[in-house]
Amino acid sequence: MERIFIEKTPDYIGKDVKVCGWVHSRRDHGKIIFIDLRDRTGILQVVFTPQLGDAYEKAGSLRSEWVVSIEGKINLRPKGLENPNIKTGSVELAAEKLEILNPSETPPFLPDTNGYEINEETRLKYRYLDLRRPRLAKNLKMRHKVIKHIRDYFDSQGFYEIETPILTKSTPEGARDYVVPSRLHLGQFYALPQAPQQYKQLLMASGVERYFQIARCFRDEDTRGDRQPEFTQMDLEMSFVEREDVMAINEAALIDLIKNVYPTKKIQEIPFPRLSYQEAMEKYGIDRPDLRKDKNDPNLLAFCWIIDFPFFSAEGGSASDGKNNKIKWTFTHNPFSKPKTEHMEWLMKKEKIGEILTTQYDIVLNGFEIGGGSIRNHQPEALLKVFEIMGYEKEEIKQKFGHMLEAFSLGTPPHGGIAWGLDRLIAILENEPNIREVIAFPKTGDGRDLMMNAPSSISPAQLKELGLSLKKPKKPK
Repeated sequence: MERIFIEKTPDYIGKDVKVCGWVHSRRDHGKIIFIDLRDRTGILQVVFTPQLGDAYEKAGSLRSEWVVSIEGKINLRPKGLENPNIKTGSVELAAEKLEILNPSETPPFLPDTNGYEINEETRLKYRYLDLRRPRLAKNLKMRHKVIKHIRDYFDSQGFYEIETPILTKSTPEGARDYVVPSRLHLGQFYALPQAPQQYKQLLMASGVERYFQIARCFRDEDTRGDRQPEFTQMDLEMSFVEREDVMAINEAALIDLIKNVYPTKKIQEIPFPRLSYQEAMEKYGIDRPDLRKDKNDPNLLAFCWIIDFPFFSAEGGSASDGKNNKIKWTFTHNPFSKPKTEHMEWLMKKEKIGEILTTQYDIVLNGFEIGGGSIRNHQPEALLKVFEIMGYEKEEIKQKFGHMLEAFSLGTPPHGGIAWGLDRLIAILENEPNIREVIAFPKTGDGRDLMMNAPSSISPAQLKELGLSLKKPKKPK
């Protein structure tokens, strides 16, 4: 007999079926044994009566989280005993055959609550058990639906989904790189991408014109609240566009996503309001304001765009004094952004540096930045000026970014793009308190995988093969 998912059982009233899953709970009412059976689609009440003989005896031994296969007939529940809180609450399975596929030892916790009350480190150590709880199973399901919708939407708009390399080059992009030693090229290293930023721009140089990717990104950052060492972006780039083009297609994509995947959610204002960085800071004191009119409404979504960011920020000295040689300038978004057209001359002359505004745009939802992008500097001389302002010497620029400058000198079109923080977006849509609740196998705040016990040491033989040796850590004073 072919197995069916539990959510389909109301369609099989009066028919024999086979269901498989985990024992969610067991209840004995006199001589009748009731089992709540759970699979990823829901929970079904199963009834065992003494007339079943061997199957009834086996049912008496069942415990939580045992994996079983049960065959029997789907019946309507007796009138007045329905459960309106679950999809299958109108039916039950009259068991006829039971097979124990795998018993379970007593688990460290049961996945029969929402899980918030359980110590998070314990949950992460036994994440495969934690993921059995219906709340997290739903989060994974909705994450799948969001990503599928994104793929279908951008495909319909003429975008190609293209994978870019994970082993790449270490370049300064705002955070520390995770580095990977090369066995074949001893003493040299790859880096894991902080984002596909350079590759997606090189795809524009390749004539792809419209690219997107569900991209894995890696940043070796210190513990910072709701961050993860690896995370997922919806990464996008377009050729022959201006700021308005990129913002328009992304706004339309988000509206379409909410309408089709989260129809019970309400977007507060369409089109999304726009605030300059200066306006946001003066009015709200933050560049990611929460504009919800009713912050107690879990289904209210207040999107907004923040635009006209400063291109550079100063470290030391006065930001308004562009002639002060003691100032160390750094980018606020990324070094590949293009300044606003009216400020391009300031960039090329390296003057009024603190007043240059960039074409950057951030998308904010309910007080969280969920995406950001910009129009790019596609002309090599303009990009070169950015690196000079940041204090890089010519040889260093060539070594770290020569491939980009060369590509831009060989006919790269104007282009721009954006990246959405998918983990953050889905966490907000699912009303979850942090991104770990919508990631299948997240790490702790300090970057540990408690389930796999990573990071961990490697053998002396592996170190030797890579040409590496380790220094003993200094003992704390």
